Amino acid sequence: MTFYKIKDVILSFFPLLLLYFLSFSSFETLKEFSNLIIFSFNLQMILIYFYVLKYPDMLGYGHIFIAGIINDTAIGIPLGTSSLSYLILSFITTYIRNATIRSKMTAEWVIFLPIVFLSNLIYFIVINSFSNLSFYYVELLRNSFFTFLFFPFFYYFFSFLSKLNKKEK
Repeated sequence: MTFYKIKDVILSFFPLLLLYFLSFSSFETLKEFSNLIIFSFNLQMILIYFYVLKYPDMLGYGHIFIAGIINDTAIGIPLGTSSLSYLILSFITTYIRNATIRSKMTAEWVIFLPIVFLSNLIYFIVINSFSNLSFYYVELLRNSFFTFLFFPFFYYFFSFLSKLNKKEK
């Protein structure tokens, strides 16, 4: 009986747990292998976009802001950079959620590309303007493209988890 309660709690707090886990973990050490080309995508943006669009009660703006601060601390960039990027993503997503009548995965996927590009652009502009770190805009395009490309896979995965959570209740 207690196993099902624990399972319900984990499934109901899954977006928050995953967002904070991704914020605490830093995958920057993968770039040390210079002869190995690694694509990068931003799972946090996919998570924020999906849950703000479909289940806005599960991720609040405060949690998104704190996850961005934690991510900035873990990576070592100026505080508030990721938070600004994530909040812009979530505010635009909230507008999209309120403006749409019927939601379809393909329409949400197409709309996701300019939103993630704008969020990444703001992220890289802030990094290049207010720190000694430098990023290239090719990295912005690559990250935006792969984040856009992997969106449908995680969309269906998060939808499956949300349906599983509703069945349990």
